[in-house]
Amino acid sequence: MNSGDYLYIWQAPDWPDWRYDLAVLAEPLSRVSRAQGLLLGRLADVGLGLRDEASLAALTDDVLKTSEIEGEHLNAASVRSSLARRLGVDIGALTPADRHVEGVVEMVLDATARCAEPLTSERLFGWHAALFPSGYSGVSRIVTGAWRDDAHGPMQVVSGPEGRQKVHYEAPPAARLPAELARFLGWVNAPDAAPALIRAGLGHLWFVTLHPFEDGNGRVARAIGDLLLARADGSPQRFYSLSAQIRRERKAYYDILECTQKGTLDVTEWLLWFLRMLDEAVGHAHRSLDAVLDKARFWQRVSGASLNARQVRVLNRLLDGFEGKLTSGKWAALAKCSPDTALRDINELVTMGVLQRSEAGGRSTSYALSGIRERV
Repeated sequence: MNSGDYLYIWQAPDWPDWRYDLAVLAEPLSRVSRAQGLLLGRLADVGLGLRDEASLAALTDDVLKTSEIEGEHLNAASVRSSLARRLGVDIGALTPADRHVEGVVEMVLDATARCAEPLTSERLFGWHAALFPSGYSGVSRIVTGAWRDDAHGPMQVVSGPEGRQKVHYEAPPAARLPAELARFLGWVNAPDAAPALIRAGLGHLWFVTLHPFEDGNGRVARAIGDLLLARADGSPQRFYSLSAQIRRERKAYYDILECTQKGTLDVTEWLLWFLRMLDEAVGHAHRSLDAVLDKARFWQRVSGASLNARQVRVLNRLLDGFEGKLTSGKWAALAKCSPDTALRDINELVTMGVLQRSEAGGRSTSYALSGIRERV
C-alpha cells in the first residue's frame, strides 16, 4: 500500500506534490456539477423564504453530523434555533443553546458565510477555540487556539482498548507544523487552475493529514472543505451537507483516509470517493428541498383552517421529520397536554382532512399527514 521507503504520505520526499488522474475524475466531476446546477436551478424558482428554510435545514444537518462523525451528539432543536437566530429565519419559539452548540455553529457559519475571505492561522485558531469553549475535550484539558506541541508524544489516530490500541495513523511532528501550515494556507488562498471541487477534496485531506490540533481536526477539516465548496459554488449560502453524507458512510470515511494516508501521493481514489459523497449529498438535498416545498404547500392548503397553537406546533414537528408512528400518546407528549386533549386535537384534524387515521384500531391507532409524500 505504501512505497516501502516511508509509512505515511507526509514522509514522501515529494510531499505535498498531490497527483491525480483527471481523465478518471472527469465523469464524476461532470456528474456532480450537473447535480449542483439542477439543485441551484430549482432553488432559483422558489421564494427567498423557502430558500432560507432549505439552507437552514442543510446547515442544521451539517452541524449535527460533523459532530456525530466524532461521536458527539448535539441537541437538534438547539442547533436549529442557534442557526435560525443567526440567519434571521423565523421558526417560532427558539430553544436555548449551550456554549458547545454555539461554538460549532459559529465555525460552520464562519467557514461558509465568509468563504471568500482568506483562511489564516488566526481564523483557524478561532474555530478551534469555539469548538472547545471550556478548554476541555471530554475530561482532558487541551490547548485551544494553537497548534499542538506533542508534549505527551506524537499525534496518533488510534482505536481499541487501553493497552491494546491499534495505531491507524501518525501525524507529522509538531516542530514541522508552522512551515506545513504556512504552505497549506498559502495554497488555500492562492488562485489555482485545478477544478474547484478537486481543491475542496484536497483541502480536506491535506488538513486532516497534518492533524495540527490536539483535538477537533476532523471537524475543522470538514469546515475547510465546506469553505472550499462554497467558493466552488460561488455562494456562501449552503443547500447540501457533505458532513451528513460522510456520517452516513462513517466507516468508509475512516477507511479511505487511512488507506490514502498510508499510500502514495496519487490521491485519485480519495477524490473519487469524495466526489461520490458530494453527488450523494446533492441528491439528498433534492429530497430535502422536496420536503421544504411539501411543507409550504401543506400550510397553503390548510391556511383557512382554524388551528390552535398545539396543533400548529405538532404539525410543524411532523412536517420537519418525525420518526416512527404518531399516536395520541406521542401527540400528548409533543404538545404537553392531557391524553383527552390530544385525542380531541387529533380528531378535529382528521375531520378537517389534515390527518388520516391508520386502519389499525385501539392502542395501535396511528395518524399521518394527508397529502404528504413519504420521505426516503
